[in-house]
Amino acid sequence: MNKLLTPLLLLLLIGCSARRQGPTAEEENATPSLSHAPRPAHFIVTPPPAELDSEGQRLYLRDHYWDRFDFRDTTLLSRLDTAEMMGAYAHYLARVIGPADTAAMRNLMKRASASKEMLTYFSMLGERLLYDPNSPLRSDELYLVVLETQANSPLYNEYEQARPRHQLELVGENLPGHPANDFRYTLADGSSSTLYALKAPYTLLFISNPGCPMCASVREAVISSPMLNSMIERGALKVLMLYPDSDLEEWHKHREEIPSQWIYAYDKGCHLQNERLYDLKAIPTLYLLNNKKEVLLKDVVEVAHIEYVIDQMQ
Repeated sequence: MNKLLTPLLLLLLIGCSARRQGPTAEEENATPSLSHAPRPAHFIVTPPPAELDSEGQRLYLRDHYWDRFDFRDTTLLSRLDTAEMMGAYAHYLARVIGPADTAAMRNLMKRASASKEMLTYFSMLGERLLYDPNSPLRSDELYLVVLETQANSPLYNEYEQARPRHQLELVGENLPGHPANDFRYTLADGSSSTLYALKAPYTLLFISNPGCPMCASVREAVISSPMLNSMIERGALKVLMLYPDSDLEEWHKHREEIPSQWIYAYDKGCHLQNERLYDLKAIPTLYLLNNKKEVLLKDVVEVAHIEYVIDQMQ
C-alpha cells in the first residue's frame, strides 16, 4: 500500500493505531466531524446543517460524506487524495460510528458500483484499510460488506466473484456477538479437550506460533496485566494458548515459557486451518469469549483493549 499511504493517510492511520480501548471523556463529549480532512477541488464535504444536534451531525456525515464525489468519473481513481478521503471515511466508520453499523458502507459500495473500475478500486482500498492485518482500522464487519458487494456484483464474472466468495466464508466466521467455533485441542501428555469444555466467565483464546517475536511480546503483555492475572487466579479467566501448526518439536521447546496456569495446547490435525474454522491471516491473534463462548473480541493483540472490554461488562 506504499503508493496509497500518503503522509496524510499515514497520520490518519497512526492516530488510531493503538486499537482503541474506548473513547476518552473528551471524545464522548465532542461533536464528531471530518472537518480536518483535506477537501480537494473535486471532493467537497458538505458540512452538517447547524441546527442538528451532535448525534444528528454525526449521522449526517455518515450518510452524506460522498454526496459530491462523482463515482462516474474514473479519472479520480488516479488521484491520491481519493485514497486519502477513503482513509478518512474508514477511520470515521470504524472509530466514530462503530463497525456494527454497516449501512453507510453498504451505501458507499452501492455507489462505487457505478462501474467495474470504480468498484474494483474501492474494494481494493476496503481490503487494505479494513482487512489487512497491519491496518489499525481492520474491521471484519465492514469488510464483509465489501466482499458481499463483489461476490454479488453483475459487473464481475463468476471467476472474478470466486475470490470474494471464498473470503466471505472465512471472514464471516467468529464475528463478535456470535458463538465461536468449537474445536478439540491436545496437550503435551496427549490428552485432549474442547474449547467449549472450558468453564469460566471469560476465555482468552490465544493463537500463536512458538518462537514468534510478536507472540512473545503479546504473551508478556498478558502476563504483566494485574487485571488479567487476578482474574486467572480467581478462575474468572482461562487462557488457552493454541499452536495451529504441525511442528511439535518447536512447540515443545517453548513449553517452559508459558505460565503454568495457562493451557498450552496444539491443534492436532490442523483443523483450524484445514476446515477454515478461524481466520489465521495473521499470528498472533486473540479472541475474547464470554461464558457461553460468544465472541466479545475478534482478532486483537492489545491487552489494554481486552481489559477495557471486560471492565465495561462488569
